[in-house]
Order: sequence, then C-alpha cells, then structure tokens
Amino acid sequence: MIIKRGLFLCIGLLSLFLGLLGIVLPVLPTVPFILLAAFCFARSSQRLYDWLHQHPWFADGLKNWEEQRALRPGLKRRAMLVSLASFSLSIIVVPLFWVKVLLLICCCCLMLYLWRLPVINE
Repeated sequence: MIIKRGLFLCIGLLSLFLGLLGIVLPVLPTVPFILLAAFCFARSSQRLYDWLHQHPWFADGLKNWEEQRALRPGLKRRAMLVSLASFSLSIIVVPLFWVKVLLLICCCCLMLYLWRLPVINE
C-alpha cells in the first residue's frame, strides 16, 4: 500500500511539473498533466490534492472537470488558441523538416483532443 501511494505521489509530482512546464513550452499540453496530477494526488496526498484544488490557476477547471467532465467554453477556446499559436511558432522556428512534421502531428492530435472535450452549457 505504501509503495502504491509513493508511486502515485511520484507520478503526480512529475505530472504537475510537466503541466507547469506546458504553460511555457508549446510541445507539452498543460491540461492533461494537471488532470493526471489531480488523479494521482487523490490517491496519494490529500494535502497536495487540496492545494491543487485551491490554486487560483487550476481550481475552477478541476472542479468543472470533476463535477461535469467538461470545460468552460472560454477555457477550451483559450487552450486551443494558445496551443495553436505555440505550435505554429515552433514549426516556423525549427529548421529540421522532420521535426516540423512531428510538431504538426502533435498539434493535430492535441487540437483533436481539445476539440472533442465537452463544454459546460452556461
């Protein structure tokens, strides 16, 4: 049991770190990593779980996701626009063709994922 909690804690901390990196790095999506961190913290650390749910950046989105399995339309739109802008800039800047193709594929996969997420009817 302790090993399982420790594993969830490590995965949660890694996911939180990657999610925070995803705020500034275009290749890492923030939302899935924060959701994974919340899932892992719920099984390993009540203190970190509560902190994540009280954090001003993540609290509303996590609450909406846990209660309705959906995002607010504005958050979804913003996530898509920022991701698209970040990937576009990266594709323009990167000199290697195969990296451009890989970034384009990642961008398309992320856009499809975000597009398919349900929205909250306000």
